[in-house]
Amino acid sequence: MIKRLKNADAILTTKTLAKMKQAGAAFSGKNYDIYFDWSDDKIYCSELVWKIYNRATGLEIGKLQKLRDFDLSDPIVKQIMKKRYGDNVPFDETVISPVSIFNSDLLKTVTAN
Repeated sequence: MIKRLKNADAILTTKTLAKMKQAGAAFSGKNYDIYFDWSDDKIYCSELVWKIYNRATGLEIGKLQKLRDFDLSDPIVKQIMKKRYGDNVPFDETVISPVSIFNSDLLKTVTAN
């Protein structure tokens, strides 16, 4: 499936696209963030998209959530969480998931298989 920003012609002006490139360039060379920390020190995929759009347009593509909002009950997930965080899982950490971006009302479907 391919999704695009609704009203992209009006929102993604030359000036805004330049701002987006500048916002994205600030993350160039940053390491991938396996801990999903909501800082700019490291970055993960959906965080990068969200922050570029937000900083250049003010839009929030997707709903920010807390780590505790996700189903973390699967044994494999528990194992990964334990390995990454030990006994200090940051349940109150702000996160943005790819699914949240995908489900954003600000996007429209262009192509679906």
